[in-house]
Amino acid sequence: MNETPTVLDVKGLKCPLPVLRANKAIKPLPAGAVLEIHATDPGTVEDFKVYCDTTGHELVESREEEGVYSFVIRKSA
Repeated sequence: MNETPTVLDVKGLKCPLPVLRANKAIKPLPAGAVLEIHATDPGTVEDFKVYCDTTGHELVESREEEGVYSFVIRKSA
């Protein structure tokens, strides 16, 4: 990834808030832009897979480190 992602911190929030906040954050971004999300709710792993399948955005990366779940999503056209 060459572009600098927009970073969204939703640590401490429970479903459905992380996905709702991510959707709000990604809407104004141009197609192809990258949103990096940091969450602590384990449910976000499945939530963001479903979100990307539903919206057509690309889930570029999903990882967990020390209880923090990080997602990199590229906005679709």
